[in-house]
This record gives sequence, structure tokens and C-alpha cells, in this order.
Amino acid sequence: MTTARGAMATQAEKGRMFRSLHERAGAFIIPNPWDAGTARALAQLGFEALATTSMGYAFSNGQRDNTVGREATLVYASAIASATHLPVSADLENGFGDEPETAGETIRLAATAGVVGGSIEDATGRADNPIYDLQLAVERVRAAAEAAHALPFPFTLTARAENYLHGRPDVADTIRRLQAYQEAGADVLYAPGLATRENIAAVVSSVDRPVNVLMGLSGVQLSLAELAAIGVKRISVGSSLCRAALGAFLRAAREMKDQGTFTFAAEAVSSKEMTGIFSEWVG
Repeated sequence: MTTARGAMATQAEKGRMFRSLHERAGAFIIPNPWDAGTARALAQLGFEALATTSMGYAFSNGQRDNTVGREATLVYASAIASATHLPVSADLENGFGDEPETAGETIRLAATAGVVGGSIEDATGRADNPIYDLQLAVERVRAAAEAAHALPFPFTLTARAENYLHGRPDVADTIRRLQAYQEAGADVLYAPGLATRENIAAVVSSVDRPVNVLMGLSGVQLSLAELAAIGVKRISVGSSLCRAALGAFLRAAREMKDQGTFTFAAEAVSSKEMTGIFSEWVG
């Protein structure tokens, strides 16, 4: 595929582009599209990289989060990677298996799908024991890092500490885990759900790798400039763009069902604007 902006970059070029975003001064936003159309819209608006969202993609397919398997997740990642000229990092959940070898294989498959980055989290997917023991979690990150760094292009591996998303708001344990994942070879560190400026600053100051922070959840509301001043390098929004779109959809549907009116259309994007966005792209 080529675009109105020129020839599509190679995967190696995208890998270098993505790595350079983490090396320059300041912070950057990496938004999360859930299909090719939203990916192209975000690219046309001027964002420099994209990340997939497991929850957003699941919702767009009428499924709950963590119910989409590896094969379908990689098809989705491939669709986003091929939709624009931008580098893409994939939300690979916990690597789709407990064993370190499975995490490594997921990274290799993700690279084959066309992405230049990916995240592996330390959540087990089991309600009775939601977070992997630290030793196994580290082994999983190490296997993923070895697979990522053996690829013939720069692949940026993000290691995620999931405590805060699973009812464990323990900043000390989160920092301990991120430090261990850093030593295991992760290129970027990420603890989604950090709820205060102080905890974000504590995480950033405790590691020497770029830190990704999640915005778009209830609670802490910090701007790009404020997060950059703390030392955050990358800001993602997870499923929040998808949930914002679904929120507008449900409000419109409820207005029709409950009131029999159609005022929601006043806030709808025009077909002209969307046609203009998609006219930027040629196959």
C-alpha cells in the first residue's frame, strides 16, 4: 500500500522511527485506534505512532476484554499496521499463555504481523491469582525481550506491571516489578492505572527506561506538558477513544428509543469531513 503522503515505510524504517520517538526530548501521545478507519483518522490528524487496544477491539467485535485469542489479535494488529504509514505497537495482553516461551513466540508472531513494538503484561487472567509471581513474570519478560531483540529490525518491547488494574494499588511492588523488567531487557516500562502525580513521579524516577503512562481513566487528569515535566516519555489512552465513541453511540440510541428524537445528529461528524480524511489514503 502507498498513501497520499508517499511510499509506505519499511518495517525497519518504522522500527527506527518508533525508537527515535522514545529517544528525543519531551513526551509523545500514542493513541489507540480499534480499526483501520480510526487508525487512518488519527494518522491524518498528525499523530506520530499508534498502539492497538485489546479492550477497544474486543468491544468493537461484541466481546468482553481478554476473550480475543492470539490469532484474532494478530489479525487486528496487522490491519492497523498496514492501514497507515505510522509505526504501530501492539497490545499483546499477557502473551496468550503462562510460559515464557509463549511470550517469546507471541513477540515473533507480532513482528510477522507488521508491528514494530508490543507489550507483555504480568496479569494472569485469573481472578483468584491475578498477577504472576515476580520470578515467573521476569522470566516471561526476559523471553519476550530476547525474541524482540533477535529480530532484524528495532522492535520496542514494553513490559507492563498490572497491579493497579487488579485492585493492588501498591506502588512499592509496582516499582520493584518494573525495575526487574528493566533488568530483564524491556525497552519501555508501563504501569497502567497509576492514580496520582506522586506515584507517576515515583515510577519515573525509579527506572532508567522510558515510561508509558495511561490517561483516559477516571482519577488523575494531567496534560501532555505536565506529564512531560514529570519525565514521562509516552502517553497512551487504552480503550478510552473507543469507549468515548461508544458513549456517543449509546446516548444517541437511547435518545431515539426513549424520546423518539434525533438531536444527537447535531454533534455527529459530517460525511464531508470523514470523506476528506479518507481521501488522504489510496490503495
